[in-house]
Amino acid sequence: MSADRGSGRSAPRAGAATLERTVGTVLRAGVIASSVCLAVGLALSLFTGGGVVTGILLNTGIVVLLATPVVRVIVSTVQYVSERDWAFATLTFIVLLELAASAIAALVLNRRG
Repeated sequence: MSADRGSGRSAPRAGAATLERTVGTVLRAGVIASSVCLAVGLALSLFTGGGVVTGILLNTGIVVLLATPVVRVIVSTVQYVSERDWAFATLTFIVLLELAASAIAALVLNRRG
């Protein structure tokens, strides 16, 4: 008799470990890339007083940091679709639409003000 029997929990999905590894890699890469851009940009700002390259590095670091969760949702959606897990694919797609709608709304409302 297995430990899960009677506990009301189902066995983990076969692709769950793959999804966790992939999402972990995406999040780690995003944070590392963002941190490197921000650290180098900050160091250049402190030691050279700024400049075009400094601004590009700092902006890139912020954009990468903000884009990392969006990429995570995209990766999750693709994984769920490839597993034909339509319930989770639909839910993650809805989250992706909400993220896109909020970004578009922020851009539109920011231009009006």
